[in-house]
Amino acid sequence: MRLALFEPDIPQNTGALLRLAACFGVAVDLIEPCGFLLEDRRLKRATLDYAADLVLCRHTSWEAFRARRDPQSRLILMTTMGSVPLHRFTFAAADTILLGRESAGVPEYVHRFAAARVVIPLRPGARSLNVALAGAIALAEALRQTALFPQP
Repeated sequence: MRLALFEPDIPQNTGALLRLAACFGVAVDLIEPCGFLLEDRRLKRATLDYAADLVLCRHTSWEAFRARRDPQSRLILMTTMGSVPLHRFTFAAADTILLGRESAGVPEYVHRFAAARVVIPLRPGARSLNVALAGAIALAEALRQTALFPQP
């Protein structure tokens, strides 16, 4: 299981997702460019000291990410435009969960590359969740389904 962040714009959300991944032992693919410097104090504040336990792979572009991906890993895009509700989707242990930019999601060419487009159902009138919250919900469900939660 992996978590991929597509051109994130908000350092606090990225930091929260990096901390989440470190706590669950999940590797992260960071697809650049980011909307902030990786030395940003807000990123470091949200990540705390968990960065030392994180497996992070930086990619300079979408193309670089695609070139280095494991071809056996499905790319599962979390999107408000998803066609499959999270609770009806079946994850596999080798999946990579992709989260888009907070301000714009992902472009159409990324949508086309995804093996599945998954949505977290919300009540009518609610537009979207914070990307860090959506990532936590999706990752927790994927780890639950695949029995990959860390053992206490």
